[in-house]
Amino acid sequence: VSFWGNEEDVTTMVKHPAVMPCSDGWMHAPFGPLGDGKPHPRCYGAFPRYFRRYVNEERILTLEDAIRRMTSMPAARIGIQDRGIIREGMRADITVFDAVRIKDLATYEKPHAYPVGIEHVIVNGAMTIENCEHTGALNGEILRK
Repeated sequence: VSFWGNEEDVTTMVKHPAVMPCSDGWMHAPFGPLGDGKPHPRCYGAFPRYFRRYVNEERILTLEDAIRRMTSMPAARIGIQDRGIIREGMRADITVFDAVRIKDLATYEKPHAYPVGIEHVIVNGAMTIENCEHTGALNGEILRK
């Protein structure tokens, strides 16, 4: 785990209208071969943290703007034309979450902690998380332009 900058710098960047959240975290699981070690907490909670901190606590972004910065804005920026908005003919990648309850729980001491408030996730049209539980569907894919 490494640290960079300070929260004031990050807040300044988050406020800029061209800035989109991203993470260099990688896939982990709290069990099996992907459960080894102590990953950075962002691997489990980067985007829930973004909502919690910048929408709910600091109120520097609206919910709508935060969602746009995570969905249609990056899709348009890198030219992925079939994702990022909900419209007929587009890929159905949808996350249903409680905007008030969403919260990252991963810490440096206990990094393998799923966030709360994410109720359902649909990936490529298949229910992947239903009522906060993984369905077993593995519908993700590597996107290439």
